[in-house]
Amino acid sequence: MKKIALVAAAVFLAASLTGCNKKPAAAAGKHEKVTIKFPTAGASGALYAVGAAITNLWDTEIDFVSASSQASNGGIDNLNQIADGESQVSIAISSNCYQSFNGTDSFKGFANKKLRVIAGLYFNPNQVVATKKSGINSIADVKGKHFAVAAAGSSVEGECKNHFTAVGMKYPEDIRAEYISFGDAADMLQNGTIDGAWIMSGAPAAAVSQALSSGCQLVNITDDVIASLQKTYPWYAKFTIPAGTYPNQDADVQTTAIKMVMFCSADLDDETVYQLTKTLWENIDKLGEAQKNLKGLKAEEAVKDIAGLKIHDGAARYYKEAGILK
Repeated sequence: MKKIALVAAAVFLAASLTGCNKKPAAAAGKHEKVTIKFPTAGASGALYAVGAAITNLWDTEIDFVSASSQASNGGIDNLNQIADGESQVSIAISSNCYQSFNGTDSFKGFANKKLRVIAGLYFNPNQVVATKKSGINSIADVKGKHFAVAAAGSSVEGECKNHFTAVGMKYPEDIRAEYISFGDAADMLQNGTIDGAWIMSGAPAAAVSQALSSGCQLVNITDDVIASLQKTYPWYAKFTIPAGTYPNQDADVQTTAIKMVMFCSADLDDETVYQLTKTLWENIDKLGEAQKNLKGLKAEEAVKDIAGLKIHDGAARYYKEAGILK
């Protein structure tokens, strides 16, 4: 039902942006039809709704584009799909994009030098959730606990490894790891059958809301842990989840965050990427009204904090026209 509701919301958004079902004819007859498959993440996460809203916008506004989003196993899966040509556009955290382009970490031996950025979007915060009875009040307290780390090999599991290693833990040996989706983790937290879970998603995230409605709490990540991470992984930023973001959250919570990057392959033609980029930014205010993660985004920030990755020529054309790039 959640998935159906998210899709319905995205469809409603697309209709409100256009006012009708007819696509503009600016490029009619000048470009062959392009199909855009856009993998996102699990259907219960904020990224799924973001992808649905963006693809419905493109599908409605660009006459030669047929775009649709779909659930996936998250960033690493998304990057592999783009590299393999199974999908055309997706979103992942900048760290995973950097690793994919350079063939490091999970992508060792499989560098995708065709990876190109369309836009840097919003910061994606790490959200560590724990039951109050677990005794988890810091990252180090997770040692020995029954803890959900998302899908095996996912970007979220990579976040767990980085953070737990930063506090001196051995991963995964020092925890009882549960490899499950955000939605399943929220159910298990609610039932008290796990001690905690790592959720990386735009805030508010449905899984975190569910958990905190059931008496769970968010765990702070302290300055010293963040400083330790930044020595090795310069893409990390300090991030605050404001009080009141979630049910029963009475205080600000400090955590880490990495910028989300929309990307594609260099093989996707310049005109298509130009239109995708232009349409996104010309409608960003209305997108932000429907999706909190897109609210307040500025095109000027889209070329910053993207781990030094290459921008697609079609996207660069838009940013140059807008005076953002020279």
